[in-house]
Amino acid sequence: MLLGTWNLENLYRPGGPYGPEDEAAYEAKLAALAAVITELDPTLLGVQEVGDPEALKDLAGMLDDGWHLALSEHADSRGIRVGFLSRVPLTVVADTASFPAELRPVQVDDAGTTVTGAGRGFLAVEAGEGGPTGSGSLRVAVCHLKSKLLSYPHGRFQPRDEGERARYGAYALYRRAAEAAALRALADELLAGDGQGRDVALVGDLNDEVQAATTQILLGPPGSEIGTPGGDRPDRGDATRLWDVAPLIPPGQRYSRVNSGRRELIDHVLLSHRLVHRATAAGTGLPEEGPPGLPSIGPDPAARRGVPGSDHAPVWVRIG
Repeated sequence: MLLGTWNLENLYRPGGPYGPEDEAAYEAKLAALAAVITELDPTLLGVQEVGDPEALKDLAGMLDDGWHLALSEHADSRGIRVGFLSRVPLTVVADTASFPAELRPVQVDDAGTTVTGAGRGFLAVEAGEGGPTGSGSLRVAVCHLKSKLLSYPHGRFQPRDEGERARYGAYALYRRAAEAAALRALADELLAGDGQGRDVALVGDLNDEVQAATTQILLGPPGSEIGTPGGDRPDRGDATRLWDVAPLIPPGQRYSRVNSGRRELIDHVLLSHRLVHRATAAGTGLPEEGPPGLPSIGPDPAARRGVPGSDHAPVWVRIG
């Protein structure tokens, strides 16, 4: 089984304010995405930035037969949401954007506006009766946490001064941290205190790297990461812990986006104890090839409107 995640970068049908301007550009984007998915051949692929549900159906129509789709009903202000493409039937078990009840509303701008939920929903599915490998039920949640790319009032992507940049950077971090806490709460529900016996995964665009505090929130009890002295030593934390497969990715491939010339691994796959001990390989891009020649993005996401393919590489893990 190959489990993966991929940010499809503004998957909209043409004609709107965010998608390709014409049908030719749209068809070129779909063809580029479909070529990668066909070569990757995932059993289950979490996807982000689906701006138009019909566009995901169009993409699935360019693949071979037998694909199943699931999409979150919680989209952000641009209409983008998370979902799944799957070789096996899917049952939605959760679709939520709410922060844990214990978290107070989070400030998001200078005007004091607050939010009580994630900008984009978290979608959890159960994959196929008996799971794709026949070893039991597989439950997977997909997410797209708050971006590090900052936006400012009145549609600006540049701050008026460094004080504004610092404040809006803080607002974005507050929000991403709250979203990580909400996603961890969903992981706890899926694990039900039995990570040794349950196949559970979190996949998605976390918008930060492995050691970032927001990414670390999702792991649960500290210690026992892959490659550490405690990695193969059972302990009580295994019941609720999740493992990021990043250490299994060859060092030269540990990036899924290029930001202002810097390589970043911001897309992640996290596995429960039962799953991580069956992981045989992980990577970015296509197996045996690694990440493609990714473009370097800047602070304005509109700069790539209508460009084929995606500015992210897929991240995947193979499970035996």
